[in-house]
Amino acid sequence: MVPFAFMNGEWKVASNRRALMMSGVAGVLLGIHFIVFFAAMRFTSVATGTALAAMQPIFAALYMKFKGAEISTRSFAGMLIALLSLFLITGIDFSLSTRAFMGDLFGISSGAFAAAYVIIGSNVQKTISTSTYTTMCYTFCALTGLIAALVTDSPLFHFPAVQWLYLAGLLLGAQVLGHTLFNLTLKRVSPVVVSLLVFFEVPVAGFIAWIWLNQKPPLGTVPGIIGLLLGCAIFVMPTKSIDESPDRTLGNAHD
Repeated sequence: MVPFAFMNGEWKVASNRRALMMSGVAGVLLGIHFIVFFAAMRFTSVATGTALAAMQPIFAALYMKFKGAEISTRSFAGMLIALLSLFLITGIDFSLSTRAFMGDLFGISSGAFAAAYVIIGSNVQKTISTSTYTTMCYTFCALTGLIAALVTDSPLFHFPAVQWLYLAGLLLGAQVLGHTLFNLTLKRVSPVVVSLLVFFEVPVAGFIAWIWLNQKPPLGTVPGIIGLLLGCAIFVMPTKSIDESPDRTLGNAHD
């Protein structure tokens, strides 16, 4: 994204300095989101960790409520279903092992940091282009990950060739085609539509983990995962009040 950001010259404009600074803040939050998300994958199942990370709309809702937005009755009902499902998942995992419960906490934290990253990114892109925003955001995200790796004395090189291929796939797929298009669409498509697409991560990730890693989530957590997704889906469903008053009514993840 650097060549595009360099050509538009937004980084030279003094009035954009705050937007650039906040883009860096979003990058740090994105980096922390990645760290705790992958930590969740180490401690709990892929399906459970991904489902808990999908609570991102709920955390965004709490922020917008704090800022004075209204929450529709339908959205509140969806939030309640999601929270009850969350208690079901974490309660079952805690009864299974403290390790799985720790994974749940990492997954929940991942959703919170993702919500903060998206909220800042949505606001920043009202001032600067997606190319400038993602250049700053991804740079600070990478630095955050590098610092975490150095502090924890994690290896940075000498991985098998296949691991580098996996990493390249993550960069090209999840990052360039995933997060970049995600940020791009926030400027052009309804946040409700974008938020609904996030939920597809859970069944796809769970299916891949089942086939590739032979990893099945504990049977008891399956109703909780389904309830969590259902609650979040109900929460981001558009309502009449959203269409009539989008600035005052909160019914989706990224308003």
